[in-house]
Amino acid sequence: MLMAQTTGMWTLAELDRLPDDGNKYEVIDGELFVTPAPSPAHGALAVVLREILDPYVRSQQLGRVYTPRAVVRVLRSEVEPDLMVRPITATLPATWAEMPTPSLVVEILSATTRRRDHVQKRGFYLRIGVTEYWIVDRCDRTIRVITPTADDAVIDSTLVWKPIGTTDPLVIDVAEYFREALGVRE
Repeated sequence: MLMAQTTGMWTLAELDRLPDDGNKYEVIDGELFVTPAPSPAHGALAVVLREILDPYVRSQQLGRVYTPRAVVRVLRSEVEPDLMVRPITATLPATWAEMPTPSLVVEILSATTRRRDHVQKRGFYLRIGVTEYWIVDRCDRTIRVITPTADDAVIDSTLVWKPIGTTDPLVIDVAEYFREALGVRE
């Protein structure tokens, strides 16, 4: 795997020049992060969660669920969440930097992203105004719910998401979600 190295701060212009080689390149506050292609388990967790989120997001008119290759680009940072919910604008912006801030961001932990998702991305998402951030942990089969106004909640049973302005909550059976995506735990 090609590893980009630098002694200074990375710019978005430098990020834009990196190769399209199957790795995911992200910059948070000038720090470059390189992630290899995800595992099948990672992919299954993302697909199943999107299948859960899509109908709710549409029915509650919250916007659209975006998947990788869609980015959050703010100031000197660009990240590519595993899933995010963004409001729909009257006219689609021309660039990612002009897109509205996501209301929900989801990251699925892997061995290479665990620290980044808990530290750098957590700080970044809260700083830019993301209302809710979920970290999916396939090892523990939990979802950590992070909001700017409450202590973290680590959920292994029932996750209830009720964004401001919605009429009904989304209720996710967390154990069933992991069973559907990964199968029965051995």
